[in-house]
Amino acid sequence: MINKEKIIADWSADMYEIDETETADVEFLLKCLGTTPKHVLEIACGSGRILVPLAKAGHTVVGLDLDESMLCKIPAKAEGVNNITWKIADVIAEDWGNDYDAVVIAGNFLMNIISEESAEYAQRLLIEKAKSALKPGGMLYIDYNQTYHPKQWFVYSGERIIWQGTDSYGTKGTMSLGNSTYDAETGIIHATRRYELETSTGTKIQMEVPSVKHYVLLEQLHTWLEDAGFRIEKEYGDYDGNPISKSTGRAIICAMLTVK
Repeated sequence: MINKEKIIADWSADMYEIDETETADVEFLLKCLGTTPKHVLEIACGSGRILVPLAKAGHTVVGLDLDESMLCKIPAKAEGVNNITWKIADVIAEDWGNDYDAVVIAGNFLMNIISEESAEYAQRLLIEKAKSALKPGGMLYIDYNQTYHPKQWFVYSGERIIWQGTDSYGTKGTMSLGNSTYDAETGIIHATRRYELETSTGTKIQMEVPSVKHYVLLEQLHTWLEDAGFRIEKEYGDYDGNPISKSTGRAIICAMLTVK
C-alpha cells in the first residue's frame, strides 16, 4: 500500500527547492547578524535554504524542523561544513535548548505554523520559547508576510496554483489553494490545500487538506514581544531596508532580549 503522505511530502520538498530560490532574505539576515560569529538557532529550517548560508558565513547553527523530507535536502548543501547541525523536532512541543545568541523565525513560518494548538496560541508560544532559548541580550529575528490590507491578500474564491511540476522521483502534479476566507475580527484565514499528483508508475493521488492560519497584526506582535521582555531594535518592510508601510509586504523585526 502506497504512503500517500510520504509521496506528497517528497514532492512538496522538491517543489520548494525549485520554487524558493531567492537570496535577498538570506543576505538581509546576514547583515542583521553581523560578521562576529554567533550561535544561531533557526526554527523551521526546512531544506537549509537559510541555515546553510549562515553556517558558511561562519556562524555555528542549529536547525529544527518537523518535515523529514525537507531536512533530507540539507546534507548535500552542507557537505564539508562542520559548524551546522539539524534534527527533526516539533518546535511547539519540544525544547529548543538554550544559550543562543540569535533565534531566527523566518520564511513565513510565523504564518505557516502547524500545531494541534490554536494558531494564535502557537505563534505566541514561539516568542516565549525564543526567550527561553536566548542568552540575555540575544536577538530574535522574525520575517513574515505583512500587509495593511489582509482581505486583499487572503480573500478569494476558486483556486490558486501554488506549485506545479515533476519531482526527482518522477511524480508530477499540482498543489493549489482554494476558497480562502479571512475573518478580520479573529484574524483567522480558512482555505483548502489541494494536491493532485501522479507517480512515475501511474498511481494517482488526490488529497484535500484544510488550512487554518492566524494572521498576526503588527501591533499584536509588538505586544507579544514586549510582554516577553524583548525590545525592538530595528524594523523593516522589505529587503531594501525601507520602513513598514502600506506599500511594503514584509515585517522584518530584530528584537533584543532585555530580561530573562
